[in-house]
Amino acid sequence: MLAVRGTVVDVGGTPLPQIGHVLTVTTDDLSITLVVVHHLSENAVRTISLQTSDGIARGMSVQDTGAPLTVPAGEACLGRLLNVLGAPLDGGPSLANAPHRPVIAPPPPLVDTLPGKQILPTGVKVIDLLCPFVRGGKTGLFGGAGVGKTVLMMEFMHAISSMYQGASVFAGVGERIREGHELWHEMKEAGVMDRSVMVFGQMDETPGVRYYTGYTALTCAESLRDAGHTEVLFLMDNLFRYIQAGTEISGLLGRMPSTVGYQPTLVTEVATLEERILSTSAGAITAVQAVYVPADDMSDPSIAAIQAHLDGVVVLSREQAAKGIYPAVDPLTSNSRMMDVRMVGERHYRVASAVREHLARYKELEDIIAMLGIEELSPEDRLVVRRARRLQRYLTQPFFVVADHTGMAGESVPLEVTLADCERFLNGAYDSLSEDACYMKGAMPS
Repeated sequence: MLAVRGTVVDVGGTPLPQIGHVLTVTTDDLSITLVVVHHLSENAVRTISLQTSDGIARGMSVQDTGAPLTVPAGEACLGRLLNVLGAPLDGGPSLANAPHRPVIAPPPPLVDTLPGKQILPTGVKVIDLLCPFVRGGKTGLFGGAGVGKTVLMMEFMHAISSMYQGASVFAGVGERIREGHELWHEMKEAGVMDRSVMVFGQMDETPGVRYYTGYTALTCAESLRDAGHTEVLFLMDNLFRYIQAGTEISGLLGRMPSTVGYQPTLVTEVATLEERILSTSAGAITAVQAVYVPADDMSDPSIAAIQAHLDGVVVLSREQAAKGIYPAVDPLTSNSRMMDVRMVGERHYRVASAVREHLARYKELEDIIAMLGIEELSPEDRLVVRRARRLQRYLTQPFFVVADHTGMAGESVPLEVTLADCERFLNGAYDSLSEDACYMKGAMPS
């Protein structure tokens, strides 16, 4: 060992290990995993430690494993809570005998992949109607703290488990320990955990751990897809923390920062992760990734790099949450590439467009209503506003995973039912109903 600077460790020797290979430092008291990230010279490499470097010093012996970082994968991981190395965090038995796969791997060959041409109904009305998921695609869940990202993710996991008998893989990147502990217990109580894998790289761990957590979770998702699980849901909270970890590693390695202080390899790092989320003939990985927006600036370089890979954008609005509209999806800024008449069909496209137009017109008139009252509007606008308010409340929904907290039984609504209900709202069939009668319901009475 040549030098130790925080979590950056320089190691000398021959032959040189390949980039991505794992080195280990073992003493009587500790075992530290190092990942090679840079070749310094013909006989020296620079590595990133996946544990704190306390207790190691120059001159210590380092062993080359001769292999990249591998983790347990496949059916054995279902129902388990793991760390970035695949070691259990739930107190359960070791997974050392399970099949292992490298965490950094190329995506499947293009000839083996299938394009996302189908929507993946989730039973969540506002998502299925206005910004449907692409089966085998990637959706970004943009929102701040406290607007319901985690609850929405848990509901998606419940939907995939119950509607498709599929599996879910959750990557907690930079999660607070409290958040991870609560989520684990809530998922067990909601009955979701048996069909799920959770991988955590916690906030107090090194940037190397937070960087590789997403890859470990994605490796588990790929193995479940290849094992014949036709629907695999891959969730990451939070993708921005993966980028932050890459920024920290870049700084530790002495690279010159790029735009707004981000690492010069930002676009490549995001692509390396995102381009592995693909459908094959064996099954589909559908990704939902929570994304923190720095300073609410959607033009931030990190957000631009992420959006280039997404098939859908779901924006969770604090304004919606303040009105008690849950899920707090902003229907006007959320979108999906599936919202094309050739993809979803003429009826779905027509109903979704009409709903969006009503909600957009209501938003335009909100200031006038607040200042002058709804009576000052034209009869046509009054009718649009009343129907839009009922539609806004109809698009709320009680969730299964929080039924114990809310006291309301969860509801899953098929897409056909959502479309039929919205058509009746638009045609005036529910004009005589009170707004409260539309709030936090599943399907409307026919």
